[in-house]
Amino acid sequence: MTHATLTIIRREHTALSAMLRSIVLLLAELRRHDALPDFGVLRAMLFYVDEFPQRLHHTKESELLFPRLRQRSPEAAEVLSRLDRDHAGGEVAIRELEHDLLGFEMMADTVQGPARRQRFEDAMNRYVGFYLEHMRIEESLVLPLAERVLTEQDWAELDAAFEQNRDPLAGYEGDEAYRTVFRRILNALPAPLGLGSAIEAMAGKGVARTFQPSAR
Repeated sequence: MTHATLTIIRREHTALSAMLRSIVLLLAELRRHDALPDFGVLRAMLFYVDEFPQRLHHTKESELLFPRLRQRSPEAAEVLSRLDRDHAGGEVAIRELEHDLLGFEMMADTVQGPARRQRFEDAMNRYVGFYLEHMRIEESLVLPLAERVLTEQDWAELDAAFEQNRDPLAGYEGDEAYRTVFRRILNALPAPLGLGSAIEAMAGKGVARTFQPSAR
């Protein structure tokens, strides 16, 4: 039996992985052409990473899924504590990334421009590496453990919670208030990097991607 919680986590991981990889690919392409980015689009992409995965996806994992796993499987405490630390550290890291992006934007036309650009790109690459490894651990260790040890009552309560505030970029029906920002992100990316149709994502029909990134 496939539980809604696991499906939602995996789909949100795939959407986040696609977004993170798209940022890295976009920055590399711009550097090859010696061009500056559309800073508004980059801000929107980091806003997405902060708004959904960081504040909603992580919160449901740390406050709902992980405590139940600790109850059912005490030996999982070490890896779950590491993942909780990752979640907390991610909040700090995204703020630093947003600051580095602002510094790059404000100083792009000054003598500091190249150094500011390098600082943001380096920080972005570190963040992406950190996040992909984090998701790999969750998918290879934590989710299989959940399938083995959680009860049907656990799943019923978790599924109800995870089905709230689902990520529109993972193909779920989105909050009307976020449609503009998601459409801007999806439609602004070059075709080789794009995550798919904004209309499809907002309609809950799934995201048609030009490549299939994976956190695993």
